[in-house]
Amino acid sequence: MLLRLSLIFLVIILFSCNKKTETIYNPTEGKNPYSLYKEGLDAFNKNDYFYANKKFSEAELNFKVVELAAKSSIMASFSLYGINFYSEAEENLKRFLKTYPADKHVIYANYLLAIVYYEQIEDERKDIKPIIKASEQISFFLQKYPKSDYALDLRFKRDLIQNQLAAKELYIAKYYISLQKWVPAINRLKIIIKEFNKTVFIEEALHRLVEIHYHLGLEDEAKKYANILGYNYNSSMWFEKSYKILNKEYEIKKVQKETKDKGFFKDIIEMIK
Repeated sequence: MLLRLSLIFLVIILFSCNKKTETIYNPTEGKNPYSLYKEGLDAFNKNDYFYANKKFSEAELNFKVVELAAKSSIMASFSLYGINFYSEAEENLKRFLKTYPADKHVIYANYLLAIVYYEQIEDERKDIKPIIKASEQISFFLQKYPKSDYALDLRFKRDLIQNQLAAKELYIAKYYISLQKWVPAINRLKIIIKEFNKTVFIEEALHRLVEIHYHLGLEDEAKKYANILGYNYNSSMWFEKSYKILNKEYEIKKVQKETKDKGFFKDIIEMIK
């Protein structure tokens, strides 16, 4: 009797398990990745990047062909970039580079990553992290893919970033000048001279060094920077301003184009020496 009760109890348990298994693991048909990709592409062409990203991401998960999964992933990244979801785009691009390191779109992924960083750059008073990230990624790209189709664009953006970094240093230097903290101000200005001497801020940086050293009574140092400014940028307003500091009787005036010749600036440089 006890054995029969045990067998009945065991059958009830097995029956219950089978019903539960059928409920939980009921198989469903897989989604067609080609249809998902087409939906994503249609949305992409309509500039509906949010929906496009969703469909491209689904397509990537359903494609069995690696190349097509990779293509879906890069399209999802661009869609995120298209709606300014920069953090998500960065994360997706890094995942792409890790998951599909041999894919033909790796070059573009690295380029897009640089653009994602670049477009987060604000003015020189804001956070410098995006500038640093963009600069590092662009340098990496130009070193690894110097002859790619995207190299020219990134070289141009690199020059703009250099100007942005120089502007940041000059902004900080001026802040220290306003507080009469001369040493840190000089250090910031020297960074511009050493690292960003091809930017548009080099002339003002040299002039500020003339100002500070003259104010501190270091006239020889002031003349040194004035000479550098004169020899290299002798047609700039910053050169005239520096000359005015060292020669109080000189009046800055607008010089006619025809009289602004090499002899004029040579005479001024000789007086500064």
